Amino acid sequence: MSNIKLAHIYKDYIEGQHVVRDFNLDIKDGEFIVLVGPSGCGKSTTLRMIAGLEDITSGELYFEDKLMNDVHPKDRDIAMVFQNYALYPHMTVAENMGFGLKMQNKSQDEIDKTVKKTAEIIGLTDYLDRLPKELSGGQRQRVALGRAISRKSKVFLMDEPLSNLDAKLRVQTRSEISNISKEFGNTTIYVTHDQVEAMTMADRIVLMKDGVIQQVSTPKDIYLYPNNIFVAGFMGSPAMNFIPATLTEEGLKTSEQIIKLNDTILTQLAFKGYMNKEIIFGIRPENIVLARDLDPENDRYVQFSTKVRLAEMLGSETLIHFMVDNKNIIAKVNTLDEFSRNQDLNLAFDLDFANFFDKDSTDRIVLDNEKNYQNIVKEGGSASGKSDEQLDQSNQSDRTHSQTHSFQASK
Repeated sequence: MSNIKLAHIYKDYIEGQHVVRDFNLDIKDGEFIVLVGPSGCGKSTTLRMIAGLEDITSGELYFEDKLMNDVHPKDRDIAMVFQNYALYPHMTVAENMGFGLKMQNKSQDEIDKTVKKTAEIIGLTDYLDRLPKELSGGQRQRVALGRAISRKSKVFLMDEPLSNLDAKLRVQTRSEISNISKEFGNTTIYVTHDQVEAMTMADRIVLMKDGVIQQVSTPKDIYLYPNNIFVAGFMGSPAMNFIPATLTEEGLKTSEQIIKLNDTILTQLAFKGYMNKEIIFGIRPENIVLARDLDPENDRYVQFSTKVRLAEMLGSETLIHFMVDNKNIIAKVNTLDEFSRNQDLNLAFDLDFANFFDKDSTDRIVLDNEKNYQNIVKEGGSASGKSDEQLDQSNQSDRTHSQTHSFQASK
């Protein structure tokens, strides 16, 4: 068993200047946790404190019920995979993979059996006699991973292990890491700045900024129900579009047009004190769709006309850039159609996925009638901004429909 608990963890390099601030997290046995965030957010520092490579300024770290603050790294039963592989250049693949077992005074027979079995799992059987310099980047990373597996540690710690690989190898190796983690059932804590790695690998994501946890949740919940503007903008590629607007009785008023909302949403936003105040309307590029594909009677969409500023063809998808209030907005549409600059185009906001944020706090405004994703999918619909936990606290669960309105986007 390897449950891990971090309670009120702080890290200061200079007294009073917190690199990590009040970090609280309970990690279940066998869970794959990804710490993600921009450079300097404290994710690697947090990982190194768990490993014992950095001292904890204040707070408590537990493995099971044992306080680990002063336990030496070698006594923590962890295996760490580093960004730069950290392989011994004069040792063969087999010797590198078995080095941890050798340090544990295991017999050579046991080391050989373990290394051979591990090599079969990660596809290195034919490379056991090679030196690291004779391997590709992906193979070297697998050796580092195999060394961690061979130790049979309860906890895997991985610090941006794929950042030195090219795009194709990253995709291949991240799937291998995910499969190995699930096969062995180890608790894994993985650090990355790459949101794609976080979304595809994690059981839960811990999103950090400036040493502070912004949100801890499953990849789907973080994507659908971001706590604030930072989370919404960090997760998702391209990033969520944000349009400042003032809430009026007519709807969301920008400097050039009005995005009309239904009475239910208007009433709730007004009840929460936002009438005649500026809020932020958030919509992801994939939730801006071609209006030509829509049923005119469908009241879920806000349709509008605009001009194409730029079209980027990505294969089965195209990124369409257009302007709203002098802001560049991006739509991601599933089409092989070609678009030209200044072409007239009809698009629509899918309000099942719309988000509203408080301008001052930047927190997402949770509407009482929002439904969770699973229930809406059962009805054949789509999701709108509320997590399961928030749903349990809600007194209403009627689906929000938006009346179809049109507005003319900036040209």
